[in-house]
Amino acid sequence: MFKYMPTITDNLHQVYRQIHDAAVQAGRDPADIRLLAASKGQPADALRTCYREGQRHFGENYLQEALDKQQALQDLADICWHFIGPIQTNKTRKIAEQFDWVHSVDRPRVVERLSAQRPTEKGPLNICIQVNIDEEQSKAGVCPSELEALARMIMTLPNLRLRGLMAIPRNQDNIEQQRQPFAVLAKLLRELQHSTHLPTLDTLSMGMSNDLQAAITEGATIVRIGTAIFGPRLARP
Repeated sequence: MFKYMPTITDNLHQVYRQIHDAAVQAGRDPADIRLLAASKGQPADALRTCYREGQRHFGENYLQEALDKQQALQDLADICWHFIGPIQTNKTRKIAEQFDWVHSVDRPRVVERLSAQRPTEKGPLNICIQVNIDEEQSKAGVCPSELEALARMIMTLPNLRLRGLMAIPRNQDNIEQQRQPFAVLAKLLRELQHSTHLPTLDTLSMGMSNDLQAAITEGATIVRIGTAIFGPRLARP
């Protein structure tokens, strides 16, 4: 018997429905939540498929892979590119030049280089600070106690716009356990909003394919979804 296999288009619309339903269940406006298609390890044609369905925001982890896709998709002028992977200092120039958002900022040297290398004609680069919310030694991100100092540094730099916080909590299967670190990140953002009075500080980048509902329940404004849209990642070129 023939078994129908969902396409990327099917998956994308299913994720849109999941975001909508999770938002409504949490008493939130679905329009306040942006889907970021986490497209690492996927070919440019897969992104083009999503683009045809109205998806505009794409997140990449690896610089060279992202640059190759940007070249292949340069005819799609209104794509918004987000860098969501670890940042090596020798790659900050291209990140500053080629991306609209960076979600994984976690140390002063990277911040300084991104600001210095951002082309002024492109306007400020949108920045999220990555917080090591579980304080795991194996993960990047600032400790919560170091967050405000880094935020205030970013606020002094002319070519950066601080937008919010990002986190990648440890995997949990239970939704109540998943909600806990997201609630902590949301509290950190509220505290930062209160202490800085920064009007652009409006973003919580949190939640992936396996914990989307928990993240939206706790206030996510950007959810980074890869596997649920594209399926398993392909090998890196």
